[in-house]
Amino acid sequence: MKKSSFAISADLVTEVLQAVGAIAILTALMVLISRRVLGEAVIAMVYLLAVGWLTSRSGRLPGLSAALAAALTFDFFFIPPFLTFTVGSVEGWLVLVIFVLVAVILVDRIQAGLAQSQAREGEALLLYEMSMALVGRNSRAEIAAVLAESLQQLYQAAQVQVILLPEGVAPGGAASEEAPAITARVPDEPAPAARPDHVVPLLAARCLIGEIRLWHGEGEAIANAEHMLQSLASQITLALERMTPAPGGADR
Repeated sequence: MKKSSFAISADLVTEVLQAVGAIAILTALMVLISRRVLGEAVIAMVYLLAVGWLTSRSGRLPGLSAALAAALTFDFFFIPPFLTFTVGSVEGWLVLVIFVLVAVILVDRIQAGLAQSQAREGEALLLYEMSMALVGRNSRAEIAAVLAESLQQLYQAAQVQVILLPEGVAPGGAASEEAPAITARVPDEPAPAARPDHVVPLLAARCLIGEIRLWHGEGEAIANAEHMLQSLASQITLALERMTPAPGGADR
């Protein structure tokens, strides 16, 4: 059974408490300076800066916790009537509502940016690892096997197939018995009855040399799988082109 993605770890609880504590310390400093000196606009901006920094440092849940703590302390200490959660004017309500909306949007935007950055880093790392795995591979069958195994481990897919057409077969042509297509599948089982969730062609110089097929299985859809597969397809195509013998040379 899969663990719930909403499981709360001790580290996450600690980060949430630290975020709320940081807002408490910041509030104490601004209370000491006083609202008259700072003004509501400056106080709101300082809170938002703190929420943004805590989100980029610790993540979404600590950031939202900091935003909630900031909204409550902002209302309690700096929106009249003071030292109460009651809001005594329409202007006060507008200030508080706008602050909450901006804080939540800020947390979401920062988290989305961090997720995209992590995805790019993961893609770069995967491409590097794939390059290292392909070093010293002397046959098309080895390249296909390495790619299929790596993709299955990365995505925990039900099955991954890498099919390489024999050299000299035109797009849409059929492989012959003398030159059969190379098929690497992980796990080594019959293909699922359903159609593949992703089919990515391997193209070299406008010529189809194979394709990647991937089935999700019973798990969740794979985020950004198509983009990642396209990047890997380009790298595998380059590796296969380097193996192509020069005119008049011996085939490997």
